[in-house]
Amino acid sequence: MSEAPNAGQVAYWNETAGRTWADAQAPLDRQLAPLGARGIAELAPTKGERILDIGCGAGASSLALAEAVGPSGEVLGLDISGPLLALARRRGEGRPQLRFEQADAQTAALPPAGFDGAFSRFGVMFFADPTAAFANIRKALKPGGRLAFVCWRRPDESPIMTLPMQAALPHLPEPPPPPTPGAPGPFAFADPERVQAILTSAGFGDVAITPYDEKVGAGDLATVLDLAFRIGPLGAILRDRPELRPQVEAAVRAALAEHEAPDGVKLNAAVWIVAARA
Repeated sequence: MSEAPNAGQVAYWNETAGRTWADAQAPLDRQLAPLGARGIAELAPTKGERILDIGCGAGASSLALAEAVGPSGEVLGLDISGPLLALARRRGEGRPQLRFEQADAQTAALPPAGFDGAFSRFGVMFFADPTAAFANIRKALKPGGRLAFVCWRRPDESPIMTLPMQAALPHLPEPPPPPTPGAPGPFAFADPERVQAILTSAGFGDVAITPYDEKVGAGDLATVLDLAFRIGPLGAILRDRPELRPQVEAAVRAALAEHEAPDGVKLNAAVWIVAARA
């Protein structure tokens, strides 16, 4: 029997990653909220609309969308991670216009032409077959329905994502192998020409891909340091090799301290704001 689409990502987000991200929800939301807000502004949801939130995670973007559409609207948050959705459902209690489903947007049986818009805050870069996924999303949009999402540009443009690992590298036994270009992962949509081709092949038109930069952060130095050691490849390495932490911590702390200000540690985040129509 062949493996289900995105099986690797489903396992990853329902095991270590999902629980870790759920535990780190508050600082992660502080870090990503400004970028999500810029993407939601691009979508421009209005009262009474039905919106699909793809890869909704712990529900921060779904809550913002639910506020925008009001009680007369509807927001459906989709994610493959059970631990993240459990937290999202608790946060969404008392909002009848908001519901969540554990499903993969690449294969989910979505209502045809059921939504006015679709949104994602860093949730669309993990599909095994992104063209098939966006074709499925397009079919769920009404004719002329809007798509907007936020995705990362090149890693070297986003020290918020890369600085801790760069500081740690001299103290690690060997650097982790670079990801295959375009492979599912945070930077899978770094190439705007690839994004354009995927969306066009999936049946979208009026594609606009706009660069956006903002300095963001999770909080003070201690909070940012803790997050760096829990999330992403550096966190994975230190979970396997805890004896490396003392040297790594000193190096990463020094690198982050250079960017500390009264409002916390903030580093540049370089993203694409992508918009299209069904």
